[in-house]
Parts: sequence; C-alpha cells; structure tokens
Amino acid sequence: QVQLVESGGGLVQAGESLTLSCKSSGIIVGIRLLGWFRQTPGKQRESVAAIIVGNTTNYADSVKGRFTISRDVAKNTVYLQMNSLEPEDTAVYFCHIKTFKFDYWGQGTQVTVSS
Repeated sequence: QVQLVESGGGLVQAGESLTLSCKSSGIIVGIRLLGWFRQTPGKQRESVAAIIVGNTTNYADSVKGRFTISRDVAKNTVYLQMNSLEPEDTAVYFCHIKTFKFDYWGQGTQVTVSS
C-alpha cells in the first residue's frame, strides 16, 4: 500500500524559510510527476511545484524564484524548499505523485506565515 507522509510545516514569520518533505512508502510504478499543491479554505487546491519525468520542473508564477522542488530517489523523498515566505503562502501543503494509473496524495502539512 502506497503512503505519502509530509512533514516540515509550521509557523514562521514573513521572510523566513521552511523545507517540506514528503516520504513515500510502498511500491510506486510508472511515476509521471511528483509535486506539491497547496490549499486554503474556500479555494481550490493549486499546483505549486512539480518535477516531471525527465527532471523538468514547473513552478507557479507566485513562487518562482522563491521555492525549489527536488527529490532524493534513494530516500523516496520529495522536498520543497521555501524561501522568502509571504503571508500569502499560508496554506495546507499536499504532496502528490501521479503515475500512469493512479494519483497519490499525502495528508497535508500546515504552513502559516505571519506578517
């Protein structure tokens, strides 16, 4: 059974940094994309960053230059380095792995940025 477990969220002040981690367990076959989404109350979940097979990375315009997504294959872990955090980055962040057949999601980790 595949599980994704996020960690690293918390409360920080504007301008500070956080690194989120997403560790997967279980056998995942045919990965197409690894990514991070975020969601605030009353809004749709939005893509923040993604690594597409072939190591292409995509970022939402709002986080370009501030966030960096990376992966450690040996540790089955995807990271999201978040610098220069802004209050607008406050959200629950979800890890996502898309395969040819399935979509896997973590339970989410709260990031709160105070001004």
